Amino acid sequence: MTFLQVIDCKTSRFDDMDRLMDDWVTATEGKRTATHSIVGRDRSAGDHYVEIIEFPSYEEAMKNSNLPETNRIFEEMVALCDGLPSFTDLDVVRDEQLNKATARRFFEDVAVRGDLELVDELCTADYRDHDVAKAEETVVGCEALKEDVAGWRAAFDFAFSLHCQLAEGDQVSTHWSWRGTHQGDFMGLQPTGQEVTMDGVTIHRFRDGRIAEGWWIFDMLGLMRQLGAVPS
Repeated sequence: MTFLQVIDCKTSRFDDMDRLMDDWVTATEGKRTATHSIVGRDRSAGDHYVEIIEFPSYEEAMKNSNLPETNRIFEEMVALCDGLPSFTDLDVVRDEQLNKATARRFFEDVAVRGDLELVDELCTADYRDHDVAKAEETVVGCEALKEDVAGWRAAFDFAFSLHCQLAEGDQVSTHWSWRGTHQGDFMGLQPTGQEVTMDGVTIHRFRDGRIAEGWWIFDMLGLMRQLGAVPS
């Protein structure tokens, strides 16, 4: 179970504390078990800071706490604080990354199930698409995106398998596998009945909770080889 430690402190020497945290990152390289650290400053009290550190589990957090580098840095951090910092230990009981869920809905509900009207809900009106299958940006806006998805669905009976998703800032990257049967015209190729596969990565950029841009990276040449359009 994912574990969070929340450190709450007041300090008038944040620049020194910031450098101290950099020292800890360097000193614990290859040893630390923390996976994510975020520091926030209270907008209503400029000397009030909160750090949230994420660990894979409570047990891994304890390993991190027992590092001699952690103990040394902690003692120096306390010296920079105006009073003792407080600690709150949290077991994560719900972890929902909303942009990742939206990206997953695009693959599962729009692409595979064919709910094209859902595009208006999931994507911005000025959505822009970057696709290795196209020579230039030709998919701009929801209607053009619907047409593009409809074209793939007409050409193939397919499904996506989503392997992993990584979210950072306003972007979500999804690694996927795709398996389809060629059942309709595709880039001038008549149906072959051929079963084909691809691996790829899609990067979605979000704005106000909706997908504003997409980059599709996959082996189009490999797909055309499987369809017999180019020599193996």
